[in-house]
Amino acid sequence: MSYMNTLTVRIPDELRSDLQEISGRRSVPISDLVRESIRRYVAIERFRALRKRTLPFAEAQGLLTDEDVFRAIS
Repeated sequence: MSYMNTLTVRIPDELRSDLQEISGRRSVPISDLVRESIRRYVAIERFRALRKRTLPFAEAQGLLTDEDVFRAIS
C-alpha cells in the first residue's frame, strides 16, 4: 500500500493562479497537477543520470547521435 506524505512548497502568486486556471480547465485538483509534474521531473532526472552513466559506453561503440542509435537498432 502506498502512503501519501505532505510537502509544503512556496510558489509565487502568478504560478498559483496559473495552476488554478489549469486545474479548473482540466477539472483536476492542483495537487494532482503538482504530483504529475514532480513525477515527470523525477523521470527526466533519472533518464539524464542514466544517460550520463551510459554515454561513455555508447561513444566507445560509435553511437554519438540519436540517428546513430536508431540505425544500430533498426
